[in-house]
Amino acid sequence: MRFKFDKNQEYQLQAIQSVVDLFDGQPMSNSAFEFSKDDGNTGSIKFTEAGVGNSLALTEEELLVNLSKVQRKNELREDEISSEVEKLWYNEDASVKDVQEGKTTVTGFANYSVEMETGTGKTYVYLRSIYELNKVYGFRKFVIVVPSVAIREGVIKSLQITFDHFQEIYENQPSEYKVYDSGRLTDLGNFAKSNAIQILVINIDSFTKDANVINQVRESGIKPIEYIQKSNPIVIIDEPQNMETDIRKRAIANLNPLFTLRYSATHKNTYNLVYKLDPVKAYDLGLVKQIEVDSVVARNDSSGAFISVDGFRLAKKSVTAKVSIFLNEKGGVQKKQVSAKIGDDLYKLSKHWDIYKDGYVINEIDADNQFIKFSSGQVVCYGEAVGGLTNQILKEMIGATVENHFRKEKELQGKGIKVLSIFFIDRVANYRGYDDAGNTIRGKFAEWFEESYTKWQNMPAYRGLLSFKASEVHDGYFSQDKAGKYKDTKETRATKADDDTYNLIMRDKERLLDEKIPLRFIFSHSALREGWDNPNVFQICTLNETRSDIKKRQEIGRGLRLCVDQTGARNPDRAINRLTIVANEAYESFSKALQKEIEEDCGVKFEGRIKNARARASIKLKDKWMEDSLFLELWEKIRAKTEYKVNYSTEALITNCVAALQTMPTIERPVVYREKNAAKFVRDARGKLIELGGEQKGSKEKMVKETNYDIPDFITYIQSKTELTRATITRIVLHSKRLGEIFHNPQLFMDSVVRIIKHEFDRIKIKGIQYEKIAGQAYEMKLFEAAEIEQYLENLIEVKKQAKTLYNYVAIDSLSSPERKFAEDCESRDDILFYVKLPGTFVVKTPIGPYNPDWALIKKEDGEETKIYFVAETKDPKAMKDRTLLRDSEQLKIACAEKHFEAIDHVNYRVVDSVSDLKV
Repeated sequence: MRFKFDKNQEYQLQAIQSVVDLFDGQPMSNSAFEFSKDDGNTGSIKFTEAGVGNSLALTEEELLVNLSKVQRKNELREDEISSEVEKLWYNEDASVKDVQEGKTTVTGFANYSVEMETGTGKTYVYLRSIYELNKVYGFRKFVIVVPSVAIREGVIKSLQITFDHFQEIYENQPSEYKVYDSGRLTDLGNFAKSNAIQILVINIDSFTKDANVINQVRESGIKPIEYIQKSNPIVIIDEPQNMETDIRKRAIANLNPLFTLRYSATHKNTYNLVYKLDPVKAYDLGLVKQIEVDSVVARNDSSGAFISVDGFRLAKKSVTAKVSIFLNEKGGVQKKQVSAKIGDDLYKLSKHWDIYKDGYVINEIDADNQFIKFSSGQVVCYGEAVGGLTNQILKEMIGATVENHFRKEKELQGKGIKVLSIFFIDRVANYRGYDDAGNTIRGKFAEWFEESYTKWQNMPAYRGLLSFKASEVHDGYFSQDKAGKYKDTKETRATKADDDTYNLIMRDKERLLDEKIPLRFIFSHSALREGWDNPNVFQICTLNETRSDIKKRQEIGRGLRLCVDQTGARNPDRAINRLTIVANEAYESFSKALQKEIEEDCGVKFEGRIKNARARASIKLKDKWMEDSLFLELWEKIRAKTEYKVNYSTEALITNCVAALQTMPTIERPVVYREKNAAKFVRDARGKLIELGGEQKGSKEKMVKETNYDIPDFITYIQSKTELTRATITRIVLHSKRLGEIFHNPQLFMDSVVRIIKHEFDRIKIKGIQYEKIAGQAYEMKLFEAAEIEQYLENLIEVKKQAKTLYNYVAIDSLSSPERKFAEDCESRDDILFYVKLPGTFVVKTPIGPYNPDWALIKKEDGEETKIYFVAETKDPKAMKDRTLLRDSEQLKIACAEKHFEAIDHVNYRVVDSVSDLKV
């Protein structure tokens, strides 16, 4: 299979355009040899002895103006708006100390940050930004810096699977990508000298030390890194929060970047934030899976505080107990045995681990009766283990994961979507071990898994769903020692064995998605979480015997991407895209902790978005639904399919576009406002202004930057973005009398014209659209069978009067949506004879995409026997009063729906906020 990519994802295009707009006004360079070495002109590239490099012509003031425009356009908070372009500094011969003390001159470069929630296509966005920056400005040299092998492998996989996609979009623009290899230093020479787009992927640890090969002087008399430095690359930093140490900052600066673009979901520092897609927005837009928690906790678990009484020691005047608890060590939480006496507090003995904070002072140690008693009143006996993950709980968690997996397999049966589950473990021996002869044996996790799989496979409800043997459907991905035996992975991930593990995981992504491959359950070391993800992961279970301090956002990040089918196409259905976390803590506890993490990381509330996996119900069709006379009567009225034709006048299109362009805001030259006051400033060692004090007068000076731009072939550019001929575009632009403004800012002018033409073209096409019934073609009733799904109870309304509809529940978008009141009124009102929520696959085709109406109803007017058939779209009351509150695409699709239902006749289409609005 091959992944399919949607080139029109609005939020991704917005992130890409935000980066492009940062350099508005930058001249385009059409040739690598346009400028000689001594030419004072500065375009987007430069030609030196070392090869072809990037070049930036904009001033610091122009960059700040562009940055401010982008930030305000993206509606960032005031505290996220930059007052200056934050920079780092480069000097290949200077130490960090020399730079900080001002002992050497430095070259500054800007840093820009893009925040995108995990699973929303961050890598796709920055890779496409490379092509777009090349298309608009001619930049050619790019370095992608990654913090780990796992992320490096993910980037390489993305480069591989998106290459053809980008070649199609960008008309086969020459481009090459390479992974830095110290054994292939000639690649760096090619990187510098090539005139094509060059993308170099490099791990941060490959160039942080003087001893690294890339920093060593070779026989030629130069350091290999100089090829990169002379190219002035645009440096893209993936997961920059892992590169905030002074050593790593200096290493990045030593690449001599033109500027850096930093991409992460969890920035430590957001230098010049330009775009933000936080977890709340991503979740609410349906760009990632919904999150639900299936809790597996023991009764009287004492909130997870693990205590095991292992023995007692008697002395002449005292008694102590040997107790195993969790210790908050520097390397993480570990289970260890400690010696405790009366009055000891487990909170202190555990090195201040929070789960022992309240109620764990030892009040009594009874060696005769073999128990200890705590200040909370809890009693723990010898040989007993309470709290934590006992074998019973671990086994139950595996069982819960397998159960959820089979339920998902059943739900997705026939849809071509393979279901995957991941178990993260902290000890390989729990999954796979070795006997004295070195033969592989199953660990307890593998045994429990196969036992549970066989149990659910033979359940009547799931029989025949998966024909593979239990031993075929699971496998482990772990590091191996020199003898080929599996071993625990260290958090540092520094060994060749660990590299091999990452390579295997990341490079098998497509194979894992093939339904014919038995593998469905993956056991992996918990240290391998970073960089591991797959769009079809639907269940994640962490089986650590010690409490883990890995963030919950990291845990869920492995499965947030929307799933794909066997053709590689992404399925956006929210009812399908649910990620189940099997957790050893109560739903409320997990939910609260995750909400707290998101609020601390992103400054946004995530309340109400994490679901309880147990609080779900199945939407089912009633018995003999296909024999319901009212349904059949309504279905006959609305089931016809149509096709549309678009008739429009080119002259009318030109007239409309000209009128719209004439009201377009003026394309201004770049303007910088500089405030003058009596305060005194000096520059520190890094060139930053420091105020020394003084009386501020608040006067401003407006400066218009005079720049002579090279004018591109704007007709070809506009034609590539629209469906119009060169002749039509020429008439529109000339008749608008706005062409002179292209000299002020060519790129902004072209993009503004494209936006207006596309908008007017959509409007005029839909105004002239005509729908006709297709003879002999109609929707099939099986559409309603596909709507039999599981949903969260909070999004369901239970049906009391089953005769009035098809299902036992009605699904709604949210508690506050107008759909809830509409559904309740349909059931309670006597004038509504029958109603049904239309399935998502019942769509009307339109020029701007498919449209799915909400409801179909039969209504009887008071005092009359005549039945009236309606299809209804429910909207918020505010939008009903002011249609301009609806997005343009919504308004245009509604206009198409009106034409469609007119064509099939016998049914009235209405946009309403309540049942009372359904009138002929």
